[in-house]
Amino acid sequence: MKTNMGKFDRALRIVLAAILVWVAFGTGLAAAGGLHWLALAVAAVFAVTAVVGNCPLYSLVGLRTCRDC
Repeated sequence: MKTNMGKFDRALRIVLAAILVWVAFGTGLAAAGGLHWLALAVAAVFAVTAVVGNCPLYSLVGLRTCRDC
């Protein structure tokens, strides 16, 4: 897998993942059931793609936010 995400994009995804985890656990969303799990799933996808540095959706559309790659 080739890196197709820049540093800013990766940092933004980590921040968004942290916010989604807080929303899932820190608010009353946990009582909503399905929305709780949806927020955690999206947070997990954001976190994994940020750590790996590759977004499959970017690969499909040919988008790269990384200047070095």
